[in-house]
Amino acid sequence: MATAYIVAAKRTAGGRKGGALADWHPGDLGAQVLNAIVAETGVDPKAIEDVIMGCVSQAGEQAGQIGRTAVLASNLPNSVPAVTIDRQCGSSQQSIQFAAQAVMSGTQDLVIAAGVESMSRCPMGINARAGKVFDIPTDPTPQSVKEKFGIKHFNQFTGAEMIAKKYGYTKEQLDTFSVESHRRAAAATKAGAFAKELVVIKGRNGEGAEVMHDKDEGIRYDASMEAMASLKILMEDGVMSAANASQICDGSSAVMIASEAALKTHNLTPLARIHNVTVTAGDPVIMLEEPLFATDRALQRAGMKIGDIDLYEVNEAFAPVPIAWLQHTGADPSKLNVNGGAISLGHPLGASGTKLMATLVHALHARGKKWGLQTMCEGGGVANVTIIEAL
Repeated sequence: MATAYIVAAKRTAGGRKGGALADWHPGDLGAQVLNAIVAETGVDPKAIEDVIMGCVSQAGEQAGQIGRTAVLASNLPNSVPAVTIDRQCGSSQQSIQFAAQAVMSGTQDLVIAAGVESMSRCPMGINARAGKVFDIPTDPTPQSVKEKFGIKHFNQFTGAEMIAKKYGYTKEQLDTFSVESHRRAAAATKAGAFAKELVVIKGRNGEGAEVMHDKDEGIRYDASMEAMASLKILMEDGVMSAANASQICDGSSAVMIASEAALKTHNLTPLARIHNVTVTAGDPVIMLEEPLFATDRALQRAGMKIGDIDLYEVNEAFAPVPIAWLQHTGADPSKLNVNGGAISLGHPLGASGTKLMATLVHALHARGKKWGLQTMCEGGGVANVTIIEAL
């Protein structure tokens, strides 16, 4: 089987809801990372065989095949095709895996995996709200499925609470994890750790003035347990609050995947090799626990143990997820989300997969480490795992 290489990985800095990136049409926002990837590699854009773009809320300005819209808004020629995919929060991680599989199969040599989400302009649930306009039913879950699983509706907040209860986590434990996420993100930002992965674009500050958006907007540099404790819980008798859940975020990200032939043809230097791609599914009700079991399967298929991995990126959709993942795998907490995660940096849904990969690849290089593992919990009880070898 052919080898798939990562030759570039970029992301925008996260923008808070209604914040720095709220003026960007998501098609234009996606185009920025496509342009940056091509500029960094120097590849003839006509040689790109596909763009696979993840996006979750495919309605409003993100409807109409946002992947193709981003290509048309970019510097890429019209001859470059694109497709938009939705695997919920793992959408652009699946973009990476589809792109890698295309290269590994020998059917394509140069593919961009990407993701975009403007949660300011296309808020979560916008897809279902169309029913209010067109007077049509929009419940995505049929009664047969509700009866099968004994639920009224699937809910990720409920899933997070279920994980916390199953593993016995207190709100204090979750808040402690969240404070550490902000601390790591603040330290990484101050040290310039994100410089190589960031695409700096125009944004607006709190006063409405145009600025260059070069820092993740959601980091709380003064995060404290006291501040975390002051936020009310989301469900009665629960432990989840806005403080220990991921931040609503605008952003885009992209990774270029190349074959060995493309490395030679385009004089590319690989950053990493795709070592394993895995996707599994399990309980759709607790939903967010699947990364634990997907990691087991990925490591088994790769012939590796958790201790062989140098750095982990486990999406911080809700604090119980990475904490349970650590407990289940026995992984070293000091290797997890070393530059912070979605609790501090934001979770731009469909863009988070390629966003985390950009951070993982560059963090491995910055530390002189070799093996990285990324996993993402996803709606419906699905999880992706990608293992890479930094080169």
